[in-house]
Amino acid sequence: MTRPPLHHELFLIAHDQSGKPLVHQHSMALGLAGAVLLDLALSGRVTVGQGRITVVDPTPVGDAVVDSLVPLMARDRAEGEARFWIKKLAEDAYDRTRQSLVTAGVLVMVTRRRMGMLPYTRYQLADIASVVRASAGVRSAVEGWKQPDGRGAALCGLVGALRLEAELYLDQPSARLVERLREIAGEHSPVVREVVQLIDDMLGEAAVAVFR
Repeated sequence: MTRPPLHHELFLIAHDQSGKPLVHQHSMALGLAGAVLLDLALSGRVTVGQGRITVVDPTPVGDAVVDSLVPLMARDRAEGEARFWIKKLAEDAYDRTRQSLVTAGVLVMVTRRRMGMLPYTRYQLADIASVVRASAGVRSAVEGWKQPDGRGAALCGLVGALRLEAELYLDQPSARLVERLREIAGEHSPVVREVVQLIDDMLGEAAVAVFR
């Protein structure tokens, strides 16, 4: 079975079954942007090092989020700053990822009314199995059942950065779970460690900015 893009898996973990987001949308957008960048790096389409990005292979892959970003990065003749491109991608990563999941039939748009009056829209899971599959590898890595590959380690790190550890339903203290998720990401490879740390830093900066 072909694995879905990393940002699809993170999106699914970051919402409950009713389609309600479990973290602030701006934070989630940064996480999704990091997931896209990690997918590109782990597939060899870009290189990431010391906060810089270089496009190696700009060929479209049929993913709306990825294919909107790579051509822009490829036109940046100087090696692009990772922070800049993460922020750029985060501008519409949430909406594009959600639409991709709707198009794929993973999410279904549902309109309801609050108190029988005001309409609102949610994007619900068509099948809970999709989120179970998305989080299974993370749980396996945390509990030591299976050694994660690059994508698995990256997802662990992003779940920890977004503080989604409760969605793993593991009987461990929250702080210990987050620590373990970060350890898994940090132990795998320099690119996973660097991008996850960068997303973690940007999330922290965004949180501090709210109180300024």
